[in-house]
Amino acid sequence: MTQLGGRQPRFLGVVLFLAAAALQQSFATDAPPTGAPQTSAPPHKDPGRPERGNYTVTKSNGTVCLMAHMGLQLNISFSSASQNKTVLNVVNLQPSVTNSSGLCDTDSATLLLTADGEKTNLTFFFSLNTTSSKYYLSGVSLSAVWPDMREPFTAHNSSLDYLQGTLGRSYMCREEQTLDVAQSFSINTFQLQVQPFGLTGDQFGAAEECQLDEDDMLIPIIVGAALAGLVLIVLLAYLIGRKRSHAGYQTI
Repeated sequence: MTQLGGRQPRFLGVVLFLAAAALQQSFATDAPPTGAPQTSAPPHKDPGRPERGNYTVTKSNGTVCLMAHMGLQLNISFSSASQNKTVLNVVNLQPSVTNSSGLCDTDSATLLLTADGEKTNLTFFFSLNTTSSKYYLSGVSLSAVWPDMREPFTAHNSSLDYLQGTLGRSYMCREEQTLDVAQSFSINTFQLQVQPFGLTGDQFGAAEECQLDEDDMLIPIIVGAALAGLVLIVLLAYLIGRKRSHAGYQTI
């Protein structure tokens, strides 16, 4: 008498093990690539993930009109006095030595961050489209005077279209994202949440998440669903195989 389907349980175990390993790998977090301007010198050592700072702008009556919670990393290419060539410096903005100020108007808002005793001045300009009730980061400017700079560094761009949100809501992006400002200057943001218009008290409105966050959540869901489908197919094949094996025994 010949036994049928004897290897199926062992095969099922192997497939389930491989599926579980693939699912675990799909949830592993990889460091996203960071865009940086081209430079003639190798980049400085990575300073690591920046600390998240909490920055606010208040009106003359003390009402908070702009809130921003974010970690900021500056990528600056400048002429080095000591090395006599262009170098890339990657610097984290330290919240403990950074002061925030700014202005708020009906359709515009400004956040000025001053760090290291006014050696670094970073300004964000936000604009509001009153027709669509949508806001966005429309401009960024930076002035920096660092020890090794041959001359003071300045960069400005007033034609940006980043961090788009809806009036009364906050814009959120947990993932690292790079804001290209100029050829020699870009900003990496981390764990960002900002609201330049329509604040109620000192609390953020409902968050609108960036595409990076949505993609980060969607990919594991798709992979998990695909693996669940694979496991279901294997189980069905196993059950069908057992039924045929049982029928073979009865025939004998």
